[in-house]
Amino acid sequence: MTPLSRRSFLSTTAVAGALSAAAGAAPAVALPWQPKSLERPLPLAETSTPALIVDIDQVEANLKTMADYLKARGMGLRPHTKTHKCPYLAHRQMALGAVGVCCAKVSEAEVMAASGLTEILITSPVVTREKIDRVIALAKNCTGLQIVIDQAQNATDFDAAARAAGIRLGVLIDLESGTRRTGVPMGDAAAALARHIAPLKHLRLDGIQCYGGHVMHIGDFESRKAASLSMLAEARDTRLRIEADGIPLRNFTGGGTGTYDIDVAVEGMTDLQCGSYLVMDLQYGILGAPEGRIYDTFPQAMFVWSTAISQPVPGSMTIDAGLKAMYRDSPRPELRGITGVTYGIGGDEHGILSLENPSRPIRLGDKLALLPSHCDPTINLYDHFHACRNDRVEALWPISARGMSQ
Repeated sequence: MTPLSRRSFLSTTAVAGALSAAAGAAPAVALPWQPKSLERPLPLAETSTPALIVDIDQVEANLKTMADYLKARGMGLRPHTKTHKCPYLAHRQMALGAVGVCCAKVSEAEVMAASGLTEILITSPVVTREKIDRVIALAKNCTGLQIVIDQAQNATDFDAAARAAGIRLGVLIDLESGTRRTGVPMGDAAAALARHIAPLKHLRLDGIQCYGGHVMHIGDFESRKAASLSMLAEARDTRLRIEADGIPLRNFTGGGTGTYDIDVAVEGMTDLQCGSYLVMDLQYGILGAPEGRIYDTFPQAMFVWSTAISQPVPGSMTIDAGLKAMYRDSPRPELRGITGVTYGIGGDEHGILSLENPSRPIRLGDKLALLPSHCDPTINLYDHFHACRNDRVEALWPISARGMSQ
């Protein structure tokens, strides 16, 4: 059984079936990745916890804000699906003008392609025979599939596999941006790799990728701007160095949510790989913006819904959202709309609220909204989003690529 059908069964049959019985969901007639509307909207107060909630109107507003901003400046958007793992949201991004989507892993790309998406860039190197074969199989039907390469042998291996399959595969050179994670060093080393790839008959050298994850969360805006522009200037010079060898490059992709309003001005850059902007998290919420403002262009549209379940000692409250409900990162998750409370992990199943000076009383049975520190790995803990409007759950959005980390 394929990973997609296994995940589809878990997310749409087991989960949606249970909610259908409880909330009167319409009979399942949509494809597994499509939203499952509820016949009767479910009040948020009646929603079982822990649950991952998204505000429909705010998600749509964030999607439109980014699309309009980049479109007005002539920059393409190639959003990263590793954030939301949800084909429905990827299709919404494409409908608003995205030039394609990014996927971090092969299995994630398989899920997105199965939903009908064709313009997909796999942003991490693929080197094992098993995964190379999976990419080649995917490329036979996914005409816009591209991969990244950062070593000559990997290019040779992919060329041989593509030749055996009778296809030609688009590739981008992955540049080492300073993250020390993946990529070939910029400059001469990247140019040498381009000269190796260009003659390979079953690979098409489309461009370069330069993603600087290490600069996305630099707090001060001017420092973040300087770091990103310096990195991308070196990438731009590398592109020119490759093109000076007579190798044209049509794609120069990179950037992200933390630097979208900086990288948009980089000469020669074709598209940005923003991901978190549609739901956001506290890590982005503490960044600085131009003119001393706080980075609030894209308001948080997602929270973890939890219940206060125990009070074993005065001054604290236990909730049902621990490590299995929310990824632990800094800054600490916060309660939405309540101050004077500090959240701490109480194990796999529990969170512990320290009630220093709550702005309102918290009682057993109360439902509470937690703003996560890091959206991507938190989303990966759930089978679906509860899509909510005006405190009523209207639909389930399957997170079909949840757990697809291969």
